[in-house]
Amino acid sequence: MAEVVLDGLELETPEDIHDLFAGTLALPEYYGRNLDALFDCLTDCQNVLVIRLRHQGALEDRLGPRGRALIRLLRQVAAENPLVTLFEE
Repeated sequence: MAEVVLDGLELETPEDIHDLFAGTLALPEYYGRNLDALFDCLTDCQNVLVIRLRHQGALEDRLGPRGRALIRLLRQVAAENPLVTLFEE
């Protein structure tokens, strides 16, 4: 099982988010580092994955529309892939 903690008080840029996912999940070198690529990787995930979203408001404030798009993406991934669980804390 892998766990990714997205803390809106610590993440400042989209690059921070992609670094976190790429490092934690050992995504391939060709990972596109954009939301479409992240969606593909997470929906194709074959291992149990827990994503913890903390301080969502801060994340949305810092990243604006990109932060809101990321949250929608994570909710959709959790709905489509039974191995992925999203906790909004």
